[in-house]
Amino acid sequence: MQEDTNMKKGVNAARIPFKEKFSYGLGDVGNNLLFDMGQIYLLKFYTDSLGLPAAVAGLVFLITKIWDGFADITVGTWIDNRRNIGVRGKFRPFMLYAALPLALITIVSFTTPGFSLTGKTIWAFATYMAFGTIYSIFNIPYGSMIPAMTQDSVERSELASFRWAGANTGLLITTVAFMPIVTAFESMQTGYVVAATVFAFLGLIFQLFSYRGIKERYVSKEQAKARVKGSLLSKYKSLFKNMPLLVLSLVNLFTFSAFNVKLAVQVYYCQYSLNDISLVPYMGFFSIGCVFVGIAMVPSIVRRIGKKSTYILGCAIWAFADIMAWFFAKSPVPFIAFACLAFFGTSFINTLNWALVSDAVEYGEWKTGNRSEGLVYSFFIFFRKMSQAFAGFIPGLVLAAVGYVPNAVQSIKALNGIKGLMFIYPAALAVATIIAMGLFYKLSDSRFNEIVVELNERKLAESKA
Repeated sequence: MQEDTNMKKGVNAARIPFKEKFSYGLGDVGNNLLFDMGQIYLLKFYTDSLGLPAAVAGLVFLITKIWDGFADITVGTWIDNRRNIGVRGKFRPFMLYAALPLALITIVSFTTPGFSLTGKTIWAFATYMAFGTIYSIFNIPYGSMIPAMTQDSVERSELASFRWAGANTGLLITTVAFMPIVTAFESMQTGYVVAATVFAFLGLIFQLFSYRGIKERYVSKEQAKARVKGSLLSKYKSLFKNMPLLVLSLVNLFTFSAFNVKLAVQVYYCQYSLNDISLVPYMGFFSIGCVFVGIAMVPSIVRRIGKKSTYILGCAIWAFADIMAWFFAKSPVPFIAFACLAFFGTSFINTLNWALVSDAVEYGEWKTGNRSEGLVYSFFIFFRKMSQAFAGFIPGLVLAAVGYVPNAVQSIKALNGIKGLMFIYPAALAVATIIAMGLFYKLSDSRFNEIVVELNERKLAESKA
């Protein structure tokens, strides 16, 4: 069996061709063309086109993100309990069958039915929950697949880099191109539907290209049958014995919350502190450009100092940039400069998350005997969804507390609140991440390689028994 040969060769058995890494990255181009439409523009669509009150629209996001978190866990459990693994593999069939429904529900989410306010509210909840559920069915298997593609630690880092590059490409395209399509039509309602259709079609194409271009190497029918042994409760309990996964989930509550709050508050800072809202697209363009620079550097830095140290280095750069911005970002040029440095630091963190959660799969199998790619990945994503939910809630609470008044000259208290959300909140959480990773994350790259070799030896012995 091919897998047995891979076991004998050790952790460097599967070198991934560039074409396959590129195909894997295309998956997140497609994902983010669909997902970022909702993250960036759906709130404005709800208030301006669908006619929902802002508080109701915000509540839609809070509740649906919590729903998404539980949907992720459910999908992860579903994946790990599959008994019949066909020729398409364990993960890829989910990508194939969810892609078209995901594109269709994306378009439906941006339509305006002729309902009452109550009906429109129910419509918003139903369509965005449906989007989140179908997105989970595609995204959880897609993200869980790295351990099945390669057991090489550096290769995993490179796959994670391609994925994060794809995600930022999707974000860049969405930021630049979506609203020009919307505003090209006299009716905003028509514009939203057309723009959503264009982006949904493009996202579908990228997702299908990704499906065709990637391979599962470390999943066999025999392993799949072995993994479903034992109760579901025992599998959930085993997650809490996986210390690298727990630490990674905790620090993602910190970093992803900080990252999303920063994205949400930057428009307020530009409009009210720098008095120039037109800076937002310039800041976005240059900062995302710096993210790509960071992504390109991650694999070489990982080879020199390892994933954990690279992760901590990214947090340190991020914290330094935001602390400096607190003191010196009083005009556009230093604001954009420090924003670029901060986003450069975040690129290390966001790239390596996907490699580190893949490592947690092998650690969990080594520690407990349960290999649960889907459950591990969905548990990790659950914490990211919770951070997204709170990241949409915290700025509203703070802005209300400091007396923010929309479209008016802000008080000193309000300006300091906006500034604190923009710089101090993310810097403090970046420092908290450094402390947590430094003290509690013990899975070094060398230790991971030892674990993989030991696991392969176990499997080889079992196959000969």
